Amino acid sequence: DGDGEIVGFRGVDRDITERKLAEEAREKLQAQLTQAQKMESVGRLAGGVAHDFNNMLSVILGHADLALDNLDDSDPLYDALHEIKKAARHSADLTRQLLAFARQQTVTPKVLDLNDTTEGMLKMLRRLIGENIDLAWMPGADLWPLKLDPAQIDQVLANLCVNARDAISGVGKVTIETENVVFDEATCADHPYLRVGEFVMLTVRDDGEGMDREVVDHIFEPFFSTKEVGQGTGLGLATVYGIVKQNDGFISVDSEVGVGSTFKIHLPKYGGELEEDTVSRTDVRPRSQGETVLLAEDEPAILELGKAMLEKLGYTVLAASSPEDALRQAKERVGEIHLLITDVVMPEMNGRELAERASSFSPDLKCLFLSGYPADVIARHGVLDERTQFLQKPFTVNELAASVRKALGDS
Repeated sequence: DGDGEIVGFRGVDRDITERKLAEEAREKLQAQLTQAQKMESVGRLAGGVAHDFNNMLSVILGHADLALDNLDDSDPLYDALHEIKKAARHSADLTRQLLAFARQQTVTPKVLDLNDTTEGMLKMLRRLIGENIDLAWMPGADLWPLKLDPAQIDQVLANLCVNARDAISGVGKVTIETENVVFDEATCADHPYLRVGEFVMLTVRDDGEGMDREVVDHIFEPFFSTKEVGQGTGLGLATVYGIVKQNDGFISVDSEVGVGSTFKIHLPKYGGELEEDTVSRTDVRPRSQGETVLLAEDEPAILELGKAMLEKLGYTVLAASSPEDALRQAKERVGEIHLLITDVVMPEMNGRELAERASSFSPDLKCLFLSGYPADVIARHGVLDERTQFLQKPFTVNELAASVRKALGDS
């Protein structure tokens, strides 16, 4: 009014709910993108160092293996060499965990029953978590088949159970369950993290301390850990995440502080029939039956080690430090060479090309590929398929012996 007092007002209200929801969704997507980029970067780093690291581990593990063969277990050096071998194995496992997280792990998928695979792990898992924690096993009926590397199931179960054990103070319980689940479009619309389709669900539940939302948001990051320094690598759940993604599955976590945590892994149903696993795991070291092997490897230390291993197994070995050298020897020894063992990635030409050209001299030539590179690099060189004989570095004398006989056609 004339005295400057407010006697009325006019306002406009605008509902900005949709805009706020859109902003929240955009921020969530940006956070997911940032997380994905971070994990992809670490994955590329892991894949990049894997080759050289695995080559060096091959030298350490192989020479320790050969030295142990020449010593009696009462020799003062025996225990020291055995510890070196154990450390090399542990380092190789750590590399595999990194590659599993990066989804670049070399795998041998098989059609399997998740119940059978899990039951085979129960005894080891009970030892792993300790007597003060009860492990309950609740298998689902008529489980659908899956196709993946059974060793990856072992890794997933071991890492989740260790994670559960560490979350329990004193006495507690860990429950492992399996069941078939089907998600339709309506269900997926209400739960965006789900996918339409038929899945086998593996659930690992504990009644431990639980986690708050901030911790849950980071648990699959490599090297993220709530444990004290020296009590974990921070790769356990990152490994689980990588394995699940590598097998086209997905994982969800439900956790509450003071109540516990539940991890649910969904793996896609395999449409084919179950296959009988005819692979026998044995420590027997099969030897040569008089064959000649051409070994092609551009890393001198690996070439020397491989030659020593194969000669110890009784093979006649032709060593080649380059693909051209290998082709020259293949041409000079037409009909005499039974098996080509070659590194996948080499200068001049890759292992697949070398095998094809060497086969022109000896059509019946068998081939075994070696590599310390991760699976995606090997696949780009046309090596990984169901018919290819492949051995991942590092390897022991026993593993090489078995792979050579398999490549030569022995059952």
